[in-house]
Amino acid sequence: MRVGVTVHPEKAHAVEVARRIVSGLRAHAEVVLAAETEGVFDRTDPSEPLAAMRADVLVAVGGDGTFLWALQRSQLPLLPVHAGTVGFLAEVDGEDPKAVETALSRLRAGEYHLEGRMRLSSEIDGRRLPDATNDVVVHTAQVAKMRLFELSLDGQPVGQIRADGIILATPTGSTSYSLSASGPVVDPSLEAIELCALAPFRTSPRAVVLDPWRTVGIRLLTPEKEAVVVVDGQSEFPLRVGERIAIYRSPRRATFVRFGTRFVSHLIGKGILPWTEPPATGRRGGRVDLPAGT
Repeated sequence: MRVGVTVHPEKAHAVEVARRIVSGLRAHAEVVLAAETEGVFDRTDPSEPLAAMRADVLVAVGGDGTFLWALQRSQLPLLPVHAGTVGFLAEVDGEDPKAVETALSRLRAGEYHLEGRMRLSSEIDGRRLPDATNDVVVHTAQVAKMRLFELSLDGQPVGQIRADGIILATPTGSTSYSLSASGPVVDPSLEAIELCALAPFRTSPRAVVLDPWRTVGIRLLTPEKEAVVVVDGQSEFPLRVGERIAIYRSPRRATFVRFGTRFVSHLIGKGILPWTEPPATGRRGGRVDLPAGT
């Protein structure tokens, strides 16, 4: 088995966890390091750029930003190990050595399943941007300055809105930025496009959940002003007046290595669900584990 490893190089704790993972893998698998982060490891292993890496699985160590950064550069199945701030997308708790050891053992034994999640593609006047696992955000390039945007569905204008920006999120991204803009939580096993405005003018914040096969168009109408397009909080692109960004379901899915189903337990643990009391038994729920070999 060939296992790739990447880590946030500026987070000392994440680097420490990644070093332990590499050490634990060497005796049982071929390890290849992401060329972008190979310098943080003590011993020289083969390295390849993420975009060209050949491996069965990519282990990413850090927080959600690290995972999204890796997914923008690699199509490999991703095992996200939490050693950062939020870690909502994580499968393994890097703070728990036993959990890491168990995960690596199950990985080597093939006792895991692959979970595919919808992503969004986007283009600015035909210029393609990186795919988004969480969201594509169009917002003002200046603080506290709203813009006038035209919205269209499948090429047909449906209205205009003045707002600080607009979020187009996947179900995976529904628990990210769009949640702070009053967007609903959508189970990531579904496919849909969530559209919500940031601080809309003269209307209350409301989100719309669209068929994933729709193409959403956003055009900047405010004269002599610019907006910024941000993909997964990782990459920024200018949007100039008159330019149109088209957002649609990507044919390429994000693939995660999973040992069980954790979506609901994550929501409970983060206090995101709209109900506040635990179950009557007092149990707060946990991961639903899969049988070995599933």
